[in-house]
Amino acid sequence: ELHARLPKTKSSEILGSVIVQLDGGMLIKLVFVQNRNRRRDWLAILSTDVTITDAEIVRIYGIRWSIETFFRFAKSYLKLGSEFQGRSFDMLISHTTIVFSRYLVMEWERRNENDPRSLGGLFFLLSDEIRDLDLKTALQQLIAFFMEMSKTKSKRDKSSVLSQVQQ
Repeated sequence: ELHARLPKTKSSEILGSVIVQLDGGMLIKLVFVQNRNRRRDWLAILSTDVTITDAEIVRIYGIRWSIETFFRFAKSYLKLGSEFQGRSFDMLISHTTIVFSRYLVMEWERRNENDPRSLGGLFFLLSDEIRDLDLKTALQQLIAFFMEMSKTKSKRDKSSVLSQVQQ
């Protein structure tokens, strides 16, 4: 009903917006955008911040959507959450790190094979940070760290190993 009351414009992907007060008194802003897959359909994006522009709401939603699709990919294809049965926080963080590392390697390979563009500013920021550390050395250090961690018996030994890794 709200979409039907908006003035009809065909010039933009943003069809319009409306601010609505919910039963509890909370104000929300609904932004109506054209569906890219089906041009005759529309999508509604809800925002609780009524002060930002329609374009900013759509931009933030686009960022959020890319994060959601990444997690769906990680859960479906990289087995985030399904190949691991541990319950401790450290084990969950370790598993998530391994899964995300898989994704980074796959994305790096895809970019090398399919994308003629360079990685631009991200590459230069990263290369400055790890200029002296190549992948082979980093992996050797990581494996050595895990081997040393598996041998430690006390919390004091584990904290000394973790301080070495931080350095």
